[in-house]
Amino acid sequence: MTDLVPVSMPAVVVARDERTVRLGDIGIARENLRFNEPPDDDIPTLAATMKAAGQLQRLTVRPGRGRKEEPWMALDGRRRRLALGLLLDAGEIDETYPVTVYVETDPARQAAAVLLTNTAVPVHVADIIAAIGRMLKSRLTVSVISRALGYAEIDVKRLAALAGLPPVALAALKAGRMTLKQARLLARLPDKAEQAELAEAALDGHGFQDWRITERLDEGRVTARDRRCALVDSVRYGEAGGRTEADLFGELAPVLLDPDILTDLWIRRARAIAAVFEAEGIAVHVTAGPEPELPDDLEALGYVYGGQLPAEDMARYRAQREVFNERAETARRALSEAGDPETVDAAIIAMIRARVTADQTGCGGRVVTTMVMWPASGTGVDVRCYTPEEPEIEEDGSTGSGPPDQASAPPAYVPPEVAAPAPEIDGVNHALHAVRTDVATRGLIRALADDPGAALTALIARLFTVLVLRTHVARPDSALAILATGFNPAGGRVIEPLDGEVRQRLDDRRATWQASGETVIAWVHALPHGEKMGLLAELTAISLDVREERTTLIRRSARAEAAELAALCAADVTLHWTPDAPFLQLHSKGLLLGMLEAMGAEDDRARSLKKAELVDWVAEQAASRTWAPAGLSWAGSPQDDADEADDRPIDEQDPAFDDDGVGAFAVTPAGEAALDPAAA
Repeated sequence: MTDLVPVSMPAVVVARDERTVRLGDIGIARENLRFNEPPDDDIPTLAATMKAAGQLQRLTVRPGRGRKEEPWMALDGRRRRLALGLLLDAGEIDETYPVTVYVETDPARQAAAVLLTNTAVPVHVADIIAAIGRMLKSRLTVSVISRALGYAEIDVKRLAALAGLPPVALAALKAGRMTLKQARLLARLPDKAEQAELAEAALDGHGFQDWRITERLDEGRVTARDRRCALVDSVRYGEAGGRTEADLFGELAPVLLDPDILTDLWIRRARAIAAVFEAEGIAVHVTAGPEPELPDDLEALGYVYGGQLPAEDMARYRAQREVFNERAETARRALSEAGDPETVDAAIIAMIRARVTADQTGCGGRVVTTMVMWPASGTGVDVRCYTPEEPEIEEDGSTGSGPPDQASAPPAYVPPEVAAPAPEIDGVNHALHAVRTDVATRGLIRALADDPGAALTALIARLFTVLVLRTHVARPDSALAILATGFNPAGGRVIEPLDGEVRQRLDDRRATWQASGETVIAWVHALPHGEKMGLLAELTAISLDVREERTTLIRRSARAEAAELAALCAADVTLHWTPDAPFLQLHSKGLLLGMLEAMGAEDDRARSLKKAELVDWVAEQAASRTWAPAGLSWAGSPQDDADEADDRPIDEQDPAFDDDGVGAFAVTPAGEAALDPAAA
């Protein structure tokens, strides 16, 4: 039996024979499929566009045969030849007018040119834009150009907007120094001088500064993604006289041109909701901007964690929080379904009422006297409750620590150390760095608490360091000379699914111990081994502290330990939490856009969003993708993807162009021009 060996045939590339010939020497070949058809009604329109823009598409011809044929006979391009003939008859051009053609002498390629009504000559989008600009200067209307080129009128309008760019911008686009997406962004700038400056920088190889345009466009813009729009829909906004400007290219969110009307409508509706609580004696401040100044004797109420309330009160508080969460979800559904306004308002009122009840329970029954209400993207409104401060009770005694031990001499033996993850401090200020390391610490707390084996290793290592290596030794008033401090930095927030869960577990264990009536040692000794290991893991985890207050105070050794612990317990913060609004609010717009790119959710519309809208967008995208910044993992140095090239294809608004703007100008059987991918 003979084996058949596949043979790969090399692709045959045939160079096109391009020439420039006289118009008077071109006829229409009889084998052209539409040779006997009369000229259609759009030939004059095509002639007008060719007069204004010149010849964009080459004709495909063969040499003439005998004396009855012209020197060159058109196999493809009959309509263009007829249009040029009209210009010839009108005296606009003469028979010496130069026409660029492709000459086909091979019979097979001549047949292909006849049957394939498309010679697929690549035409760069910059050439099309310039041609449309010349057509507009010749006073051709958009509808006329769209009929001649076979485009939808909206596509012609978009290309016409790009035709207003300075010549240097089209040169940069054609040279590949600027993408079509960036050209559209540039066209949105009203300042022609700034357009030319940015385009010239791109043409000179200095890159395209997208951020300058997005920052300029963001100034004073209010889009349909504004948080006020959750409570004020587009219909109500339009009925009140609010104007909306849609993005010509369909890439950015619609801009609301009358934000004062939007604010007024939101405040009116929020006032109606607030009136319900004002009737109950609560002072309600409604604001769509900065928070109002409140008396100094008011205390803001927030989430209450374990150990702050007696067991029965804590159970009631948790039940009330569950009710609040359920009603908040009901309000979100009512808003998303755009139902009856009265039904929506009733759902929001029920949600706020549950919030007030929960906060009052959490503060030991103290009465909520003041409330601040502002817009929220999901539930329409968000509230914060306040109650009068209670006087602080000063306790006698001091908690001063004894004098520290004298520092010992450096040991002769230097132990090995794993590589510490490098901090991500590029573009990060001290406050943001503190928040990031705070959140990362809380994520590691949760991971270690869920892995008793890793926690036991950490605790034994700490004991070995303190008792054997004799470093960080102190002398507290305890039988065991071990220092332990829970992680609770000033100004930090407890994150419920992370360290909040660990604190809740410890609070439950405290309640169980109190109910046992035993001493701590007796109670712990009686615990089953699994319970004991779980308690050990939780206690060890809550003592973690890898927070760094400043970018200049990097704790390298602590980072190295955190990296080892994260590897031991397979820490993954996204198992329990993804970036939320309070975390994201501290990041700049540039960092937020970098997060979208890192998670593969980059969207041009995001660049036009205001900061608050962008925060909500990033939080939503991170939750849907179960994503968190690499810098929160403690696994190693975070990778910066911000400078990677955008190699995605142009969006559906421009299906004919690659990202470098190159497409094909195709002649269809109906004689309409369209942009298709270049054929081989």
